[in-house]
Amino acid sequence: MQPSTPQPHPRAHWRDTWNEVIFGHETFAGRLFDLILLTLILLSVLTVLLESVRSIRDSYGPYLRVAEWTFTALFTIEYIARLISATNAKRYARSFFGIVDLLAVAPVYLSFLFGVAHSFTVVRALRLLRVFRILKLTEYMGEAAALRIAMKESIRKITIFLCAVLTIVIIVGALMYQIEGEANGFTSIPAAMYWAIVTVTTVGYGDISPKTVPGRILASLLMIVGYGIIAVPTGIVTFEFARASSRVPLRTCSACGFQPHDQDALHCKRCGAPLST
Repeated sequence: MQPSTPQPHPRAHWRDTWNEVIFGHETFAGRLFDLILLTLILLSVLTVLLESVRSIRDSYGPYLRVAEWTFTALFTIEYIARLISATNAKRYARSFFGIVDLLAVAPVYLSFLFGVAHSFTVVRALRLLRVFRILKLTEYMGEAAALRIAMKESIRKITIFLCAVLTIVIIVGALMYQIEGEANGFTSIPAAMYWAIVTVTTVGYGDISPKTVPGRILASLLMIVGYGIIAVPTGIVTFEFARASSRVPLRTCSACGFQPHDQDALHCKRCGAPLST
């Protein structure tokens, strides 16, 4: 006779209720919870921003610190409640929003224990992304997924492009260092490379500028190249975004999780497994 396998304990009903309120947005309680949470996030971020202003910090510093610790306590309770009520607490803790929720409270405790500047609590602004759930803008999530896929597909091309730009910057920086020299502000090749980056990106701070005729000619050529360079990554991402958008609805391989696939695809392009229709 085989020993019976232990049955998992049934999930408590109150945890399902909490999960519906905290993670859901279909009920009135869920929408109210999200609205209150968003209000607290805005107020906490505003507190951090105000504390960075010296005149306000000198006049209302103690009140701002009390407010900050109050928000931290509330967000800590909320984070613990999410861990308790989540269907899979480990998966939630490792998810994007789970990490952001942790970062919303960790800097304050770190500032108290180790003296870390708690201005990093401004990361709470990332949690405002939850507004998409309240406003029920889920139809835009498909476009967000298409943009994510476009960035993923573009990263190799953009990396090669940036390597080419870096090569140009090094060569032009070395040339400008030889042409202009330390007398005209190009004190080293790295300093000349900094000037080349500022020029090729069309930022143009003006803190370093060529004074000789050959240097100005080289700078003019680099400016013209810069205009062409700006359009390259934009074109790459635009092309990949258009291609990713044409694949909506996104089809995900159930075997390896790869996406997207063309609408008429029958097998996964990565592992070859049949795609569900």
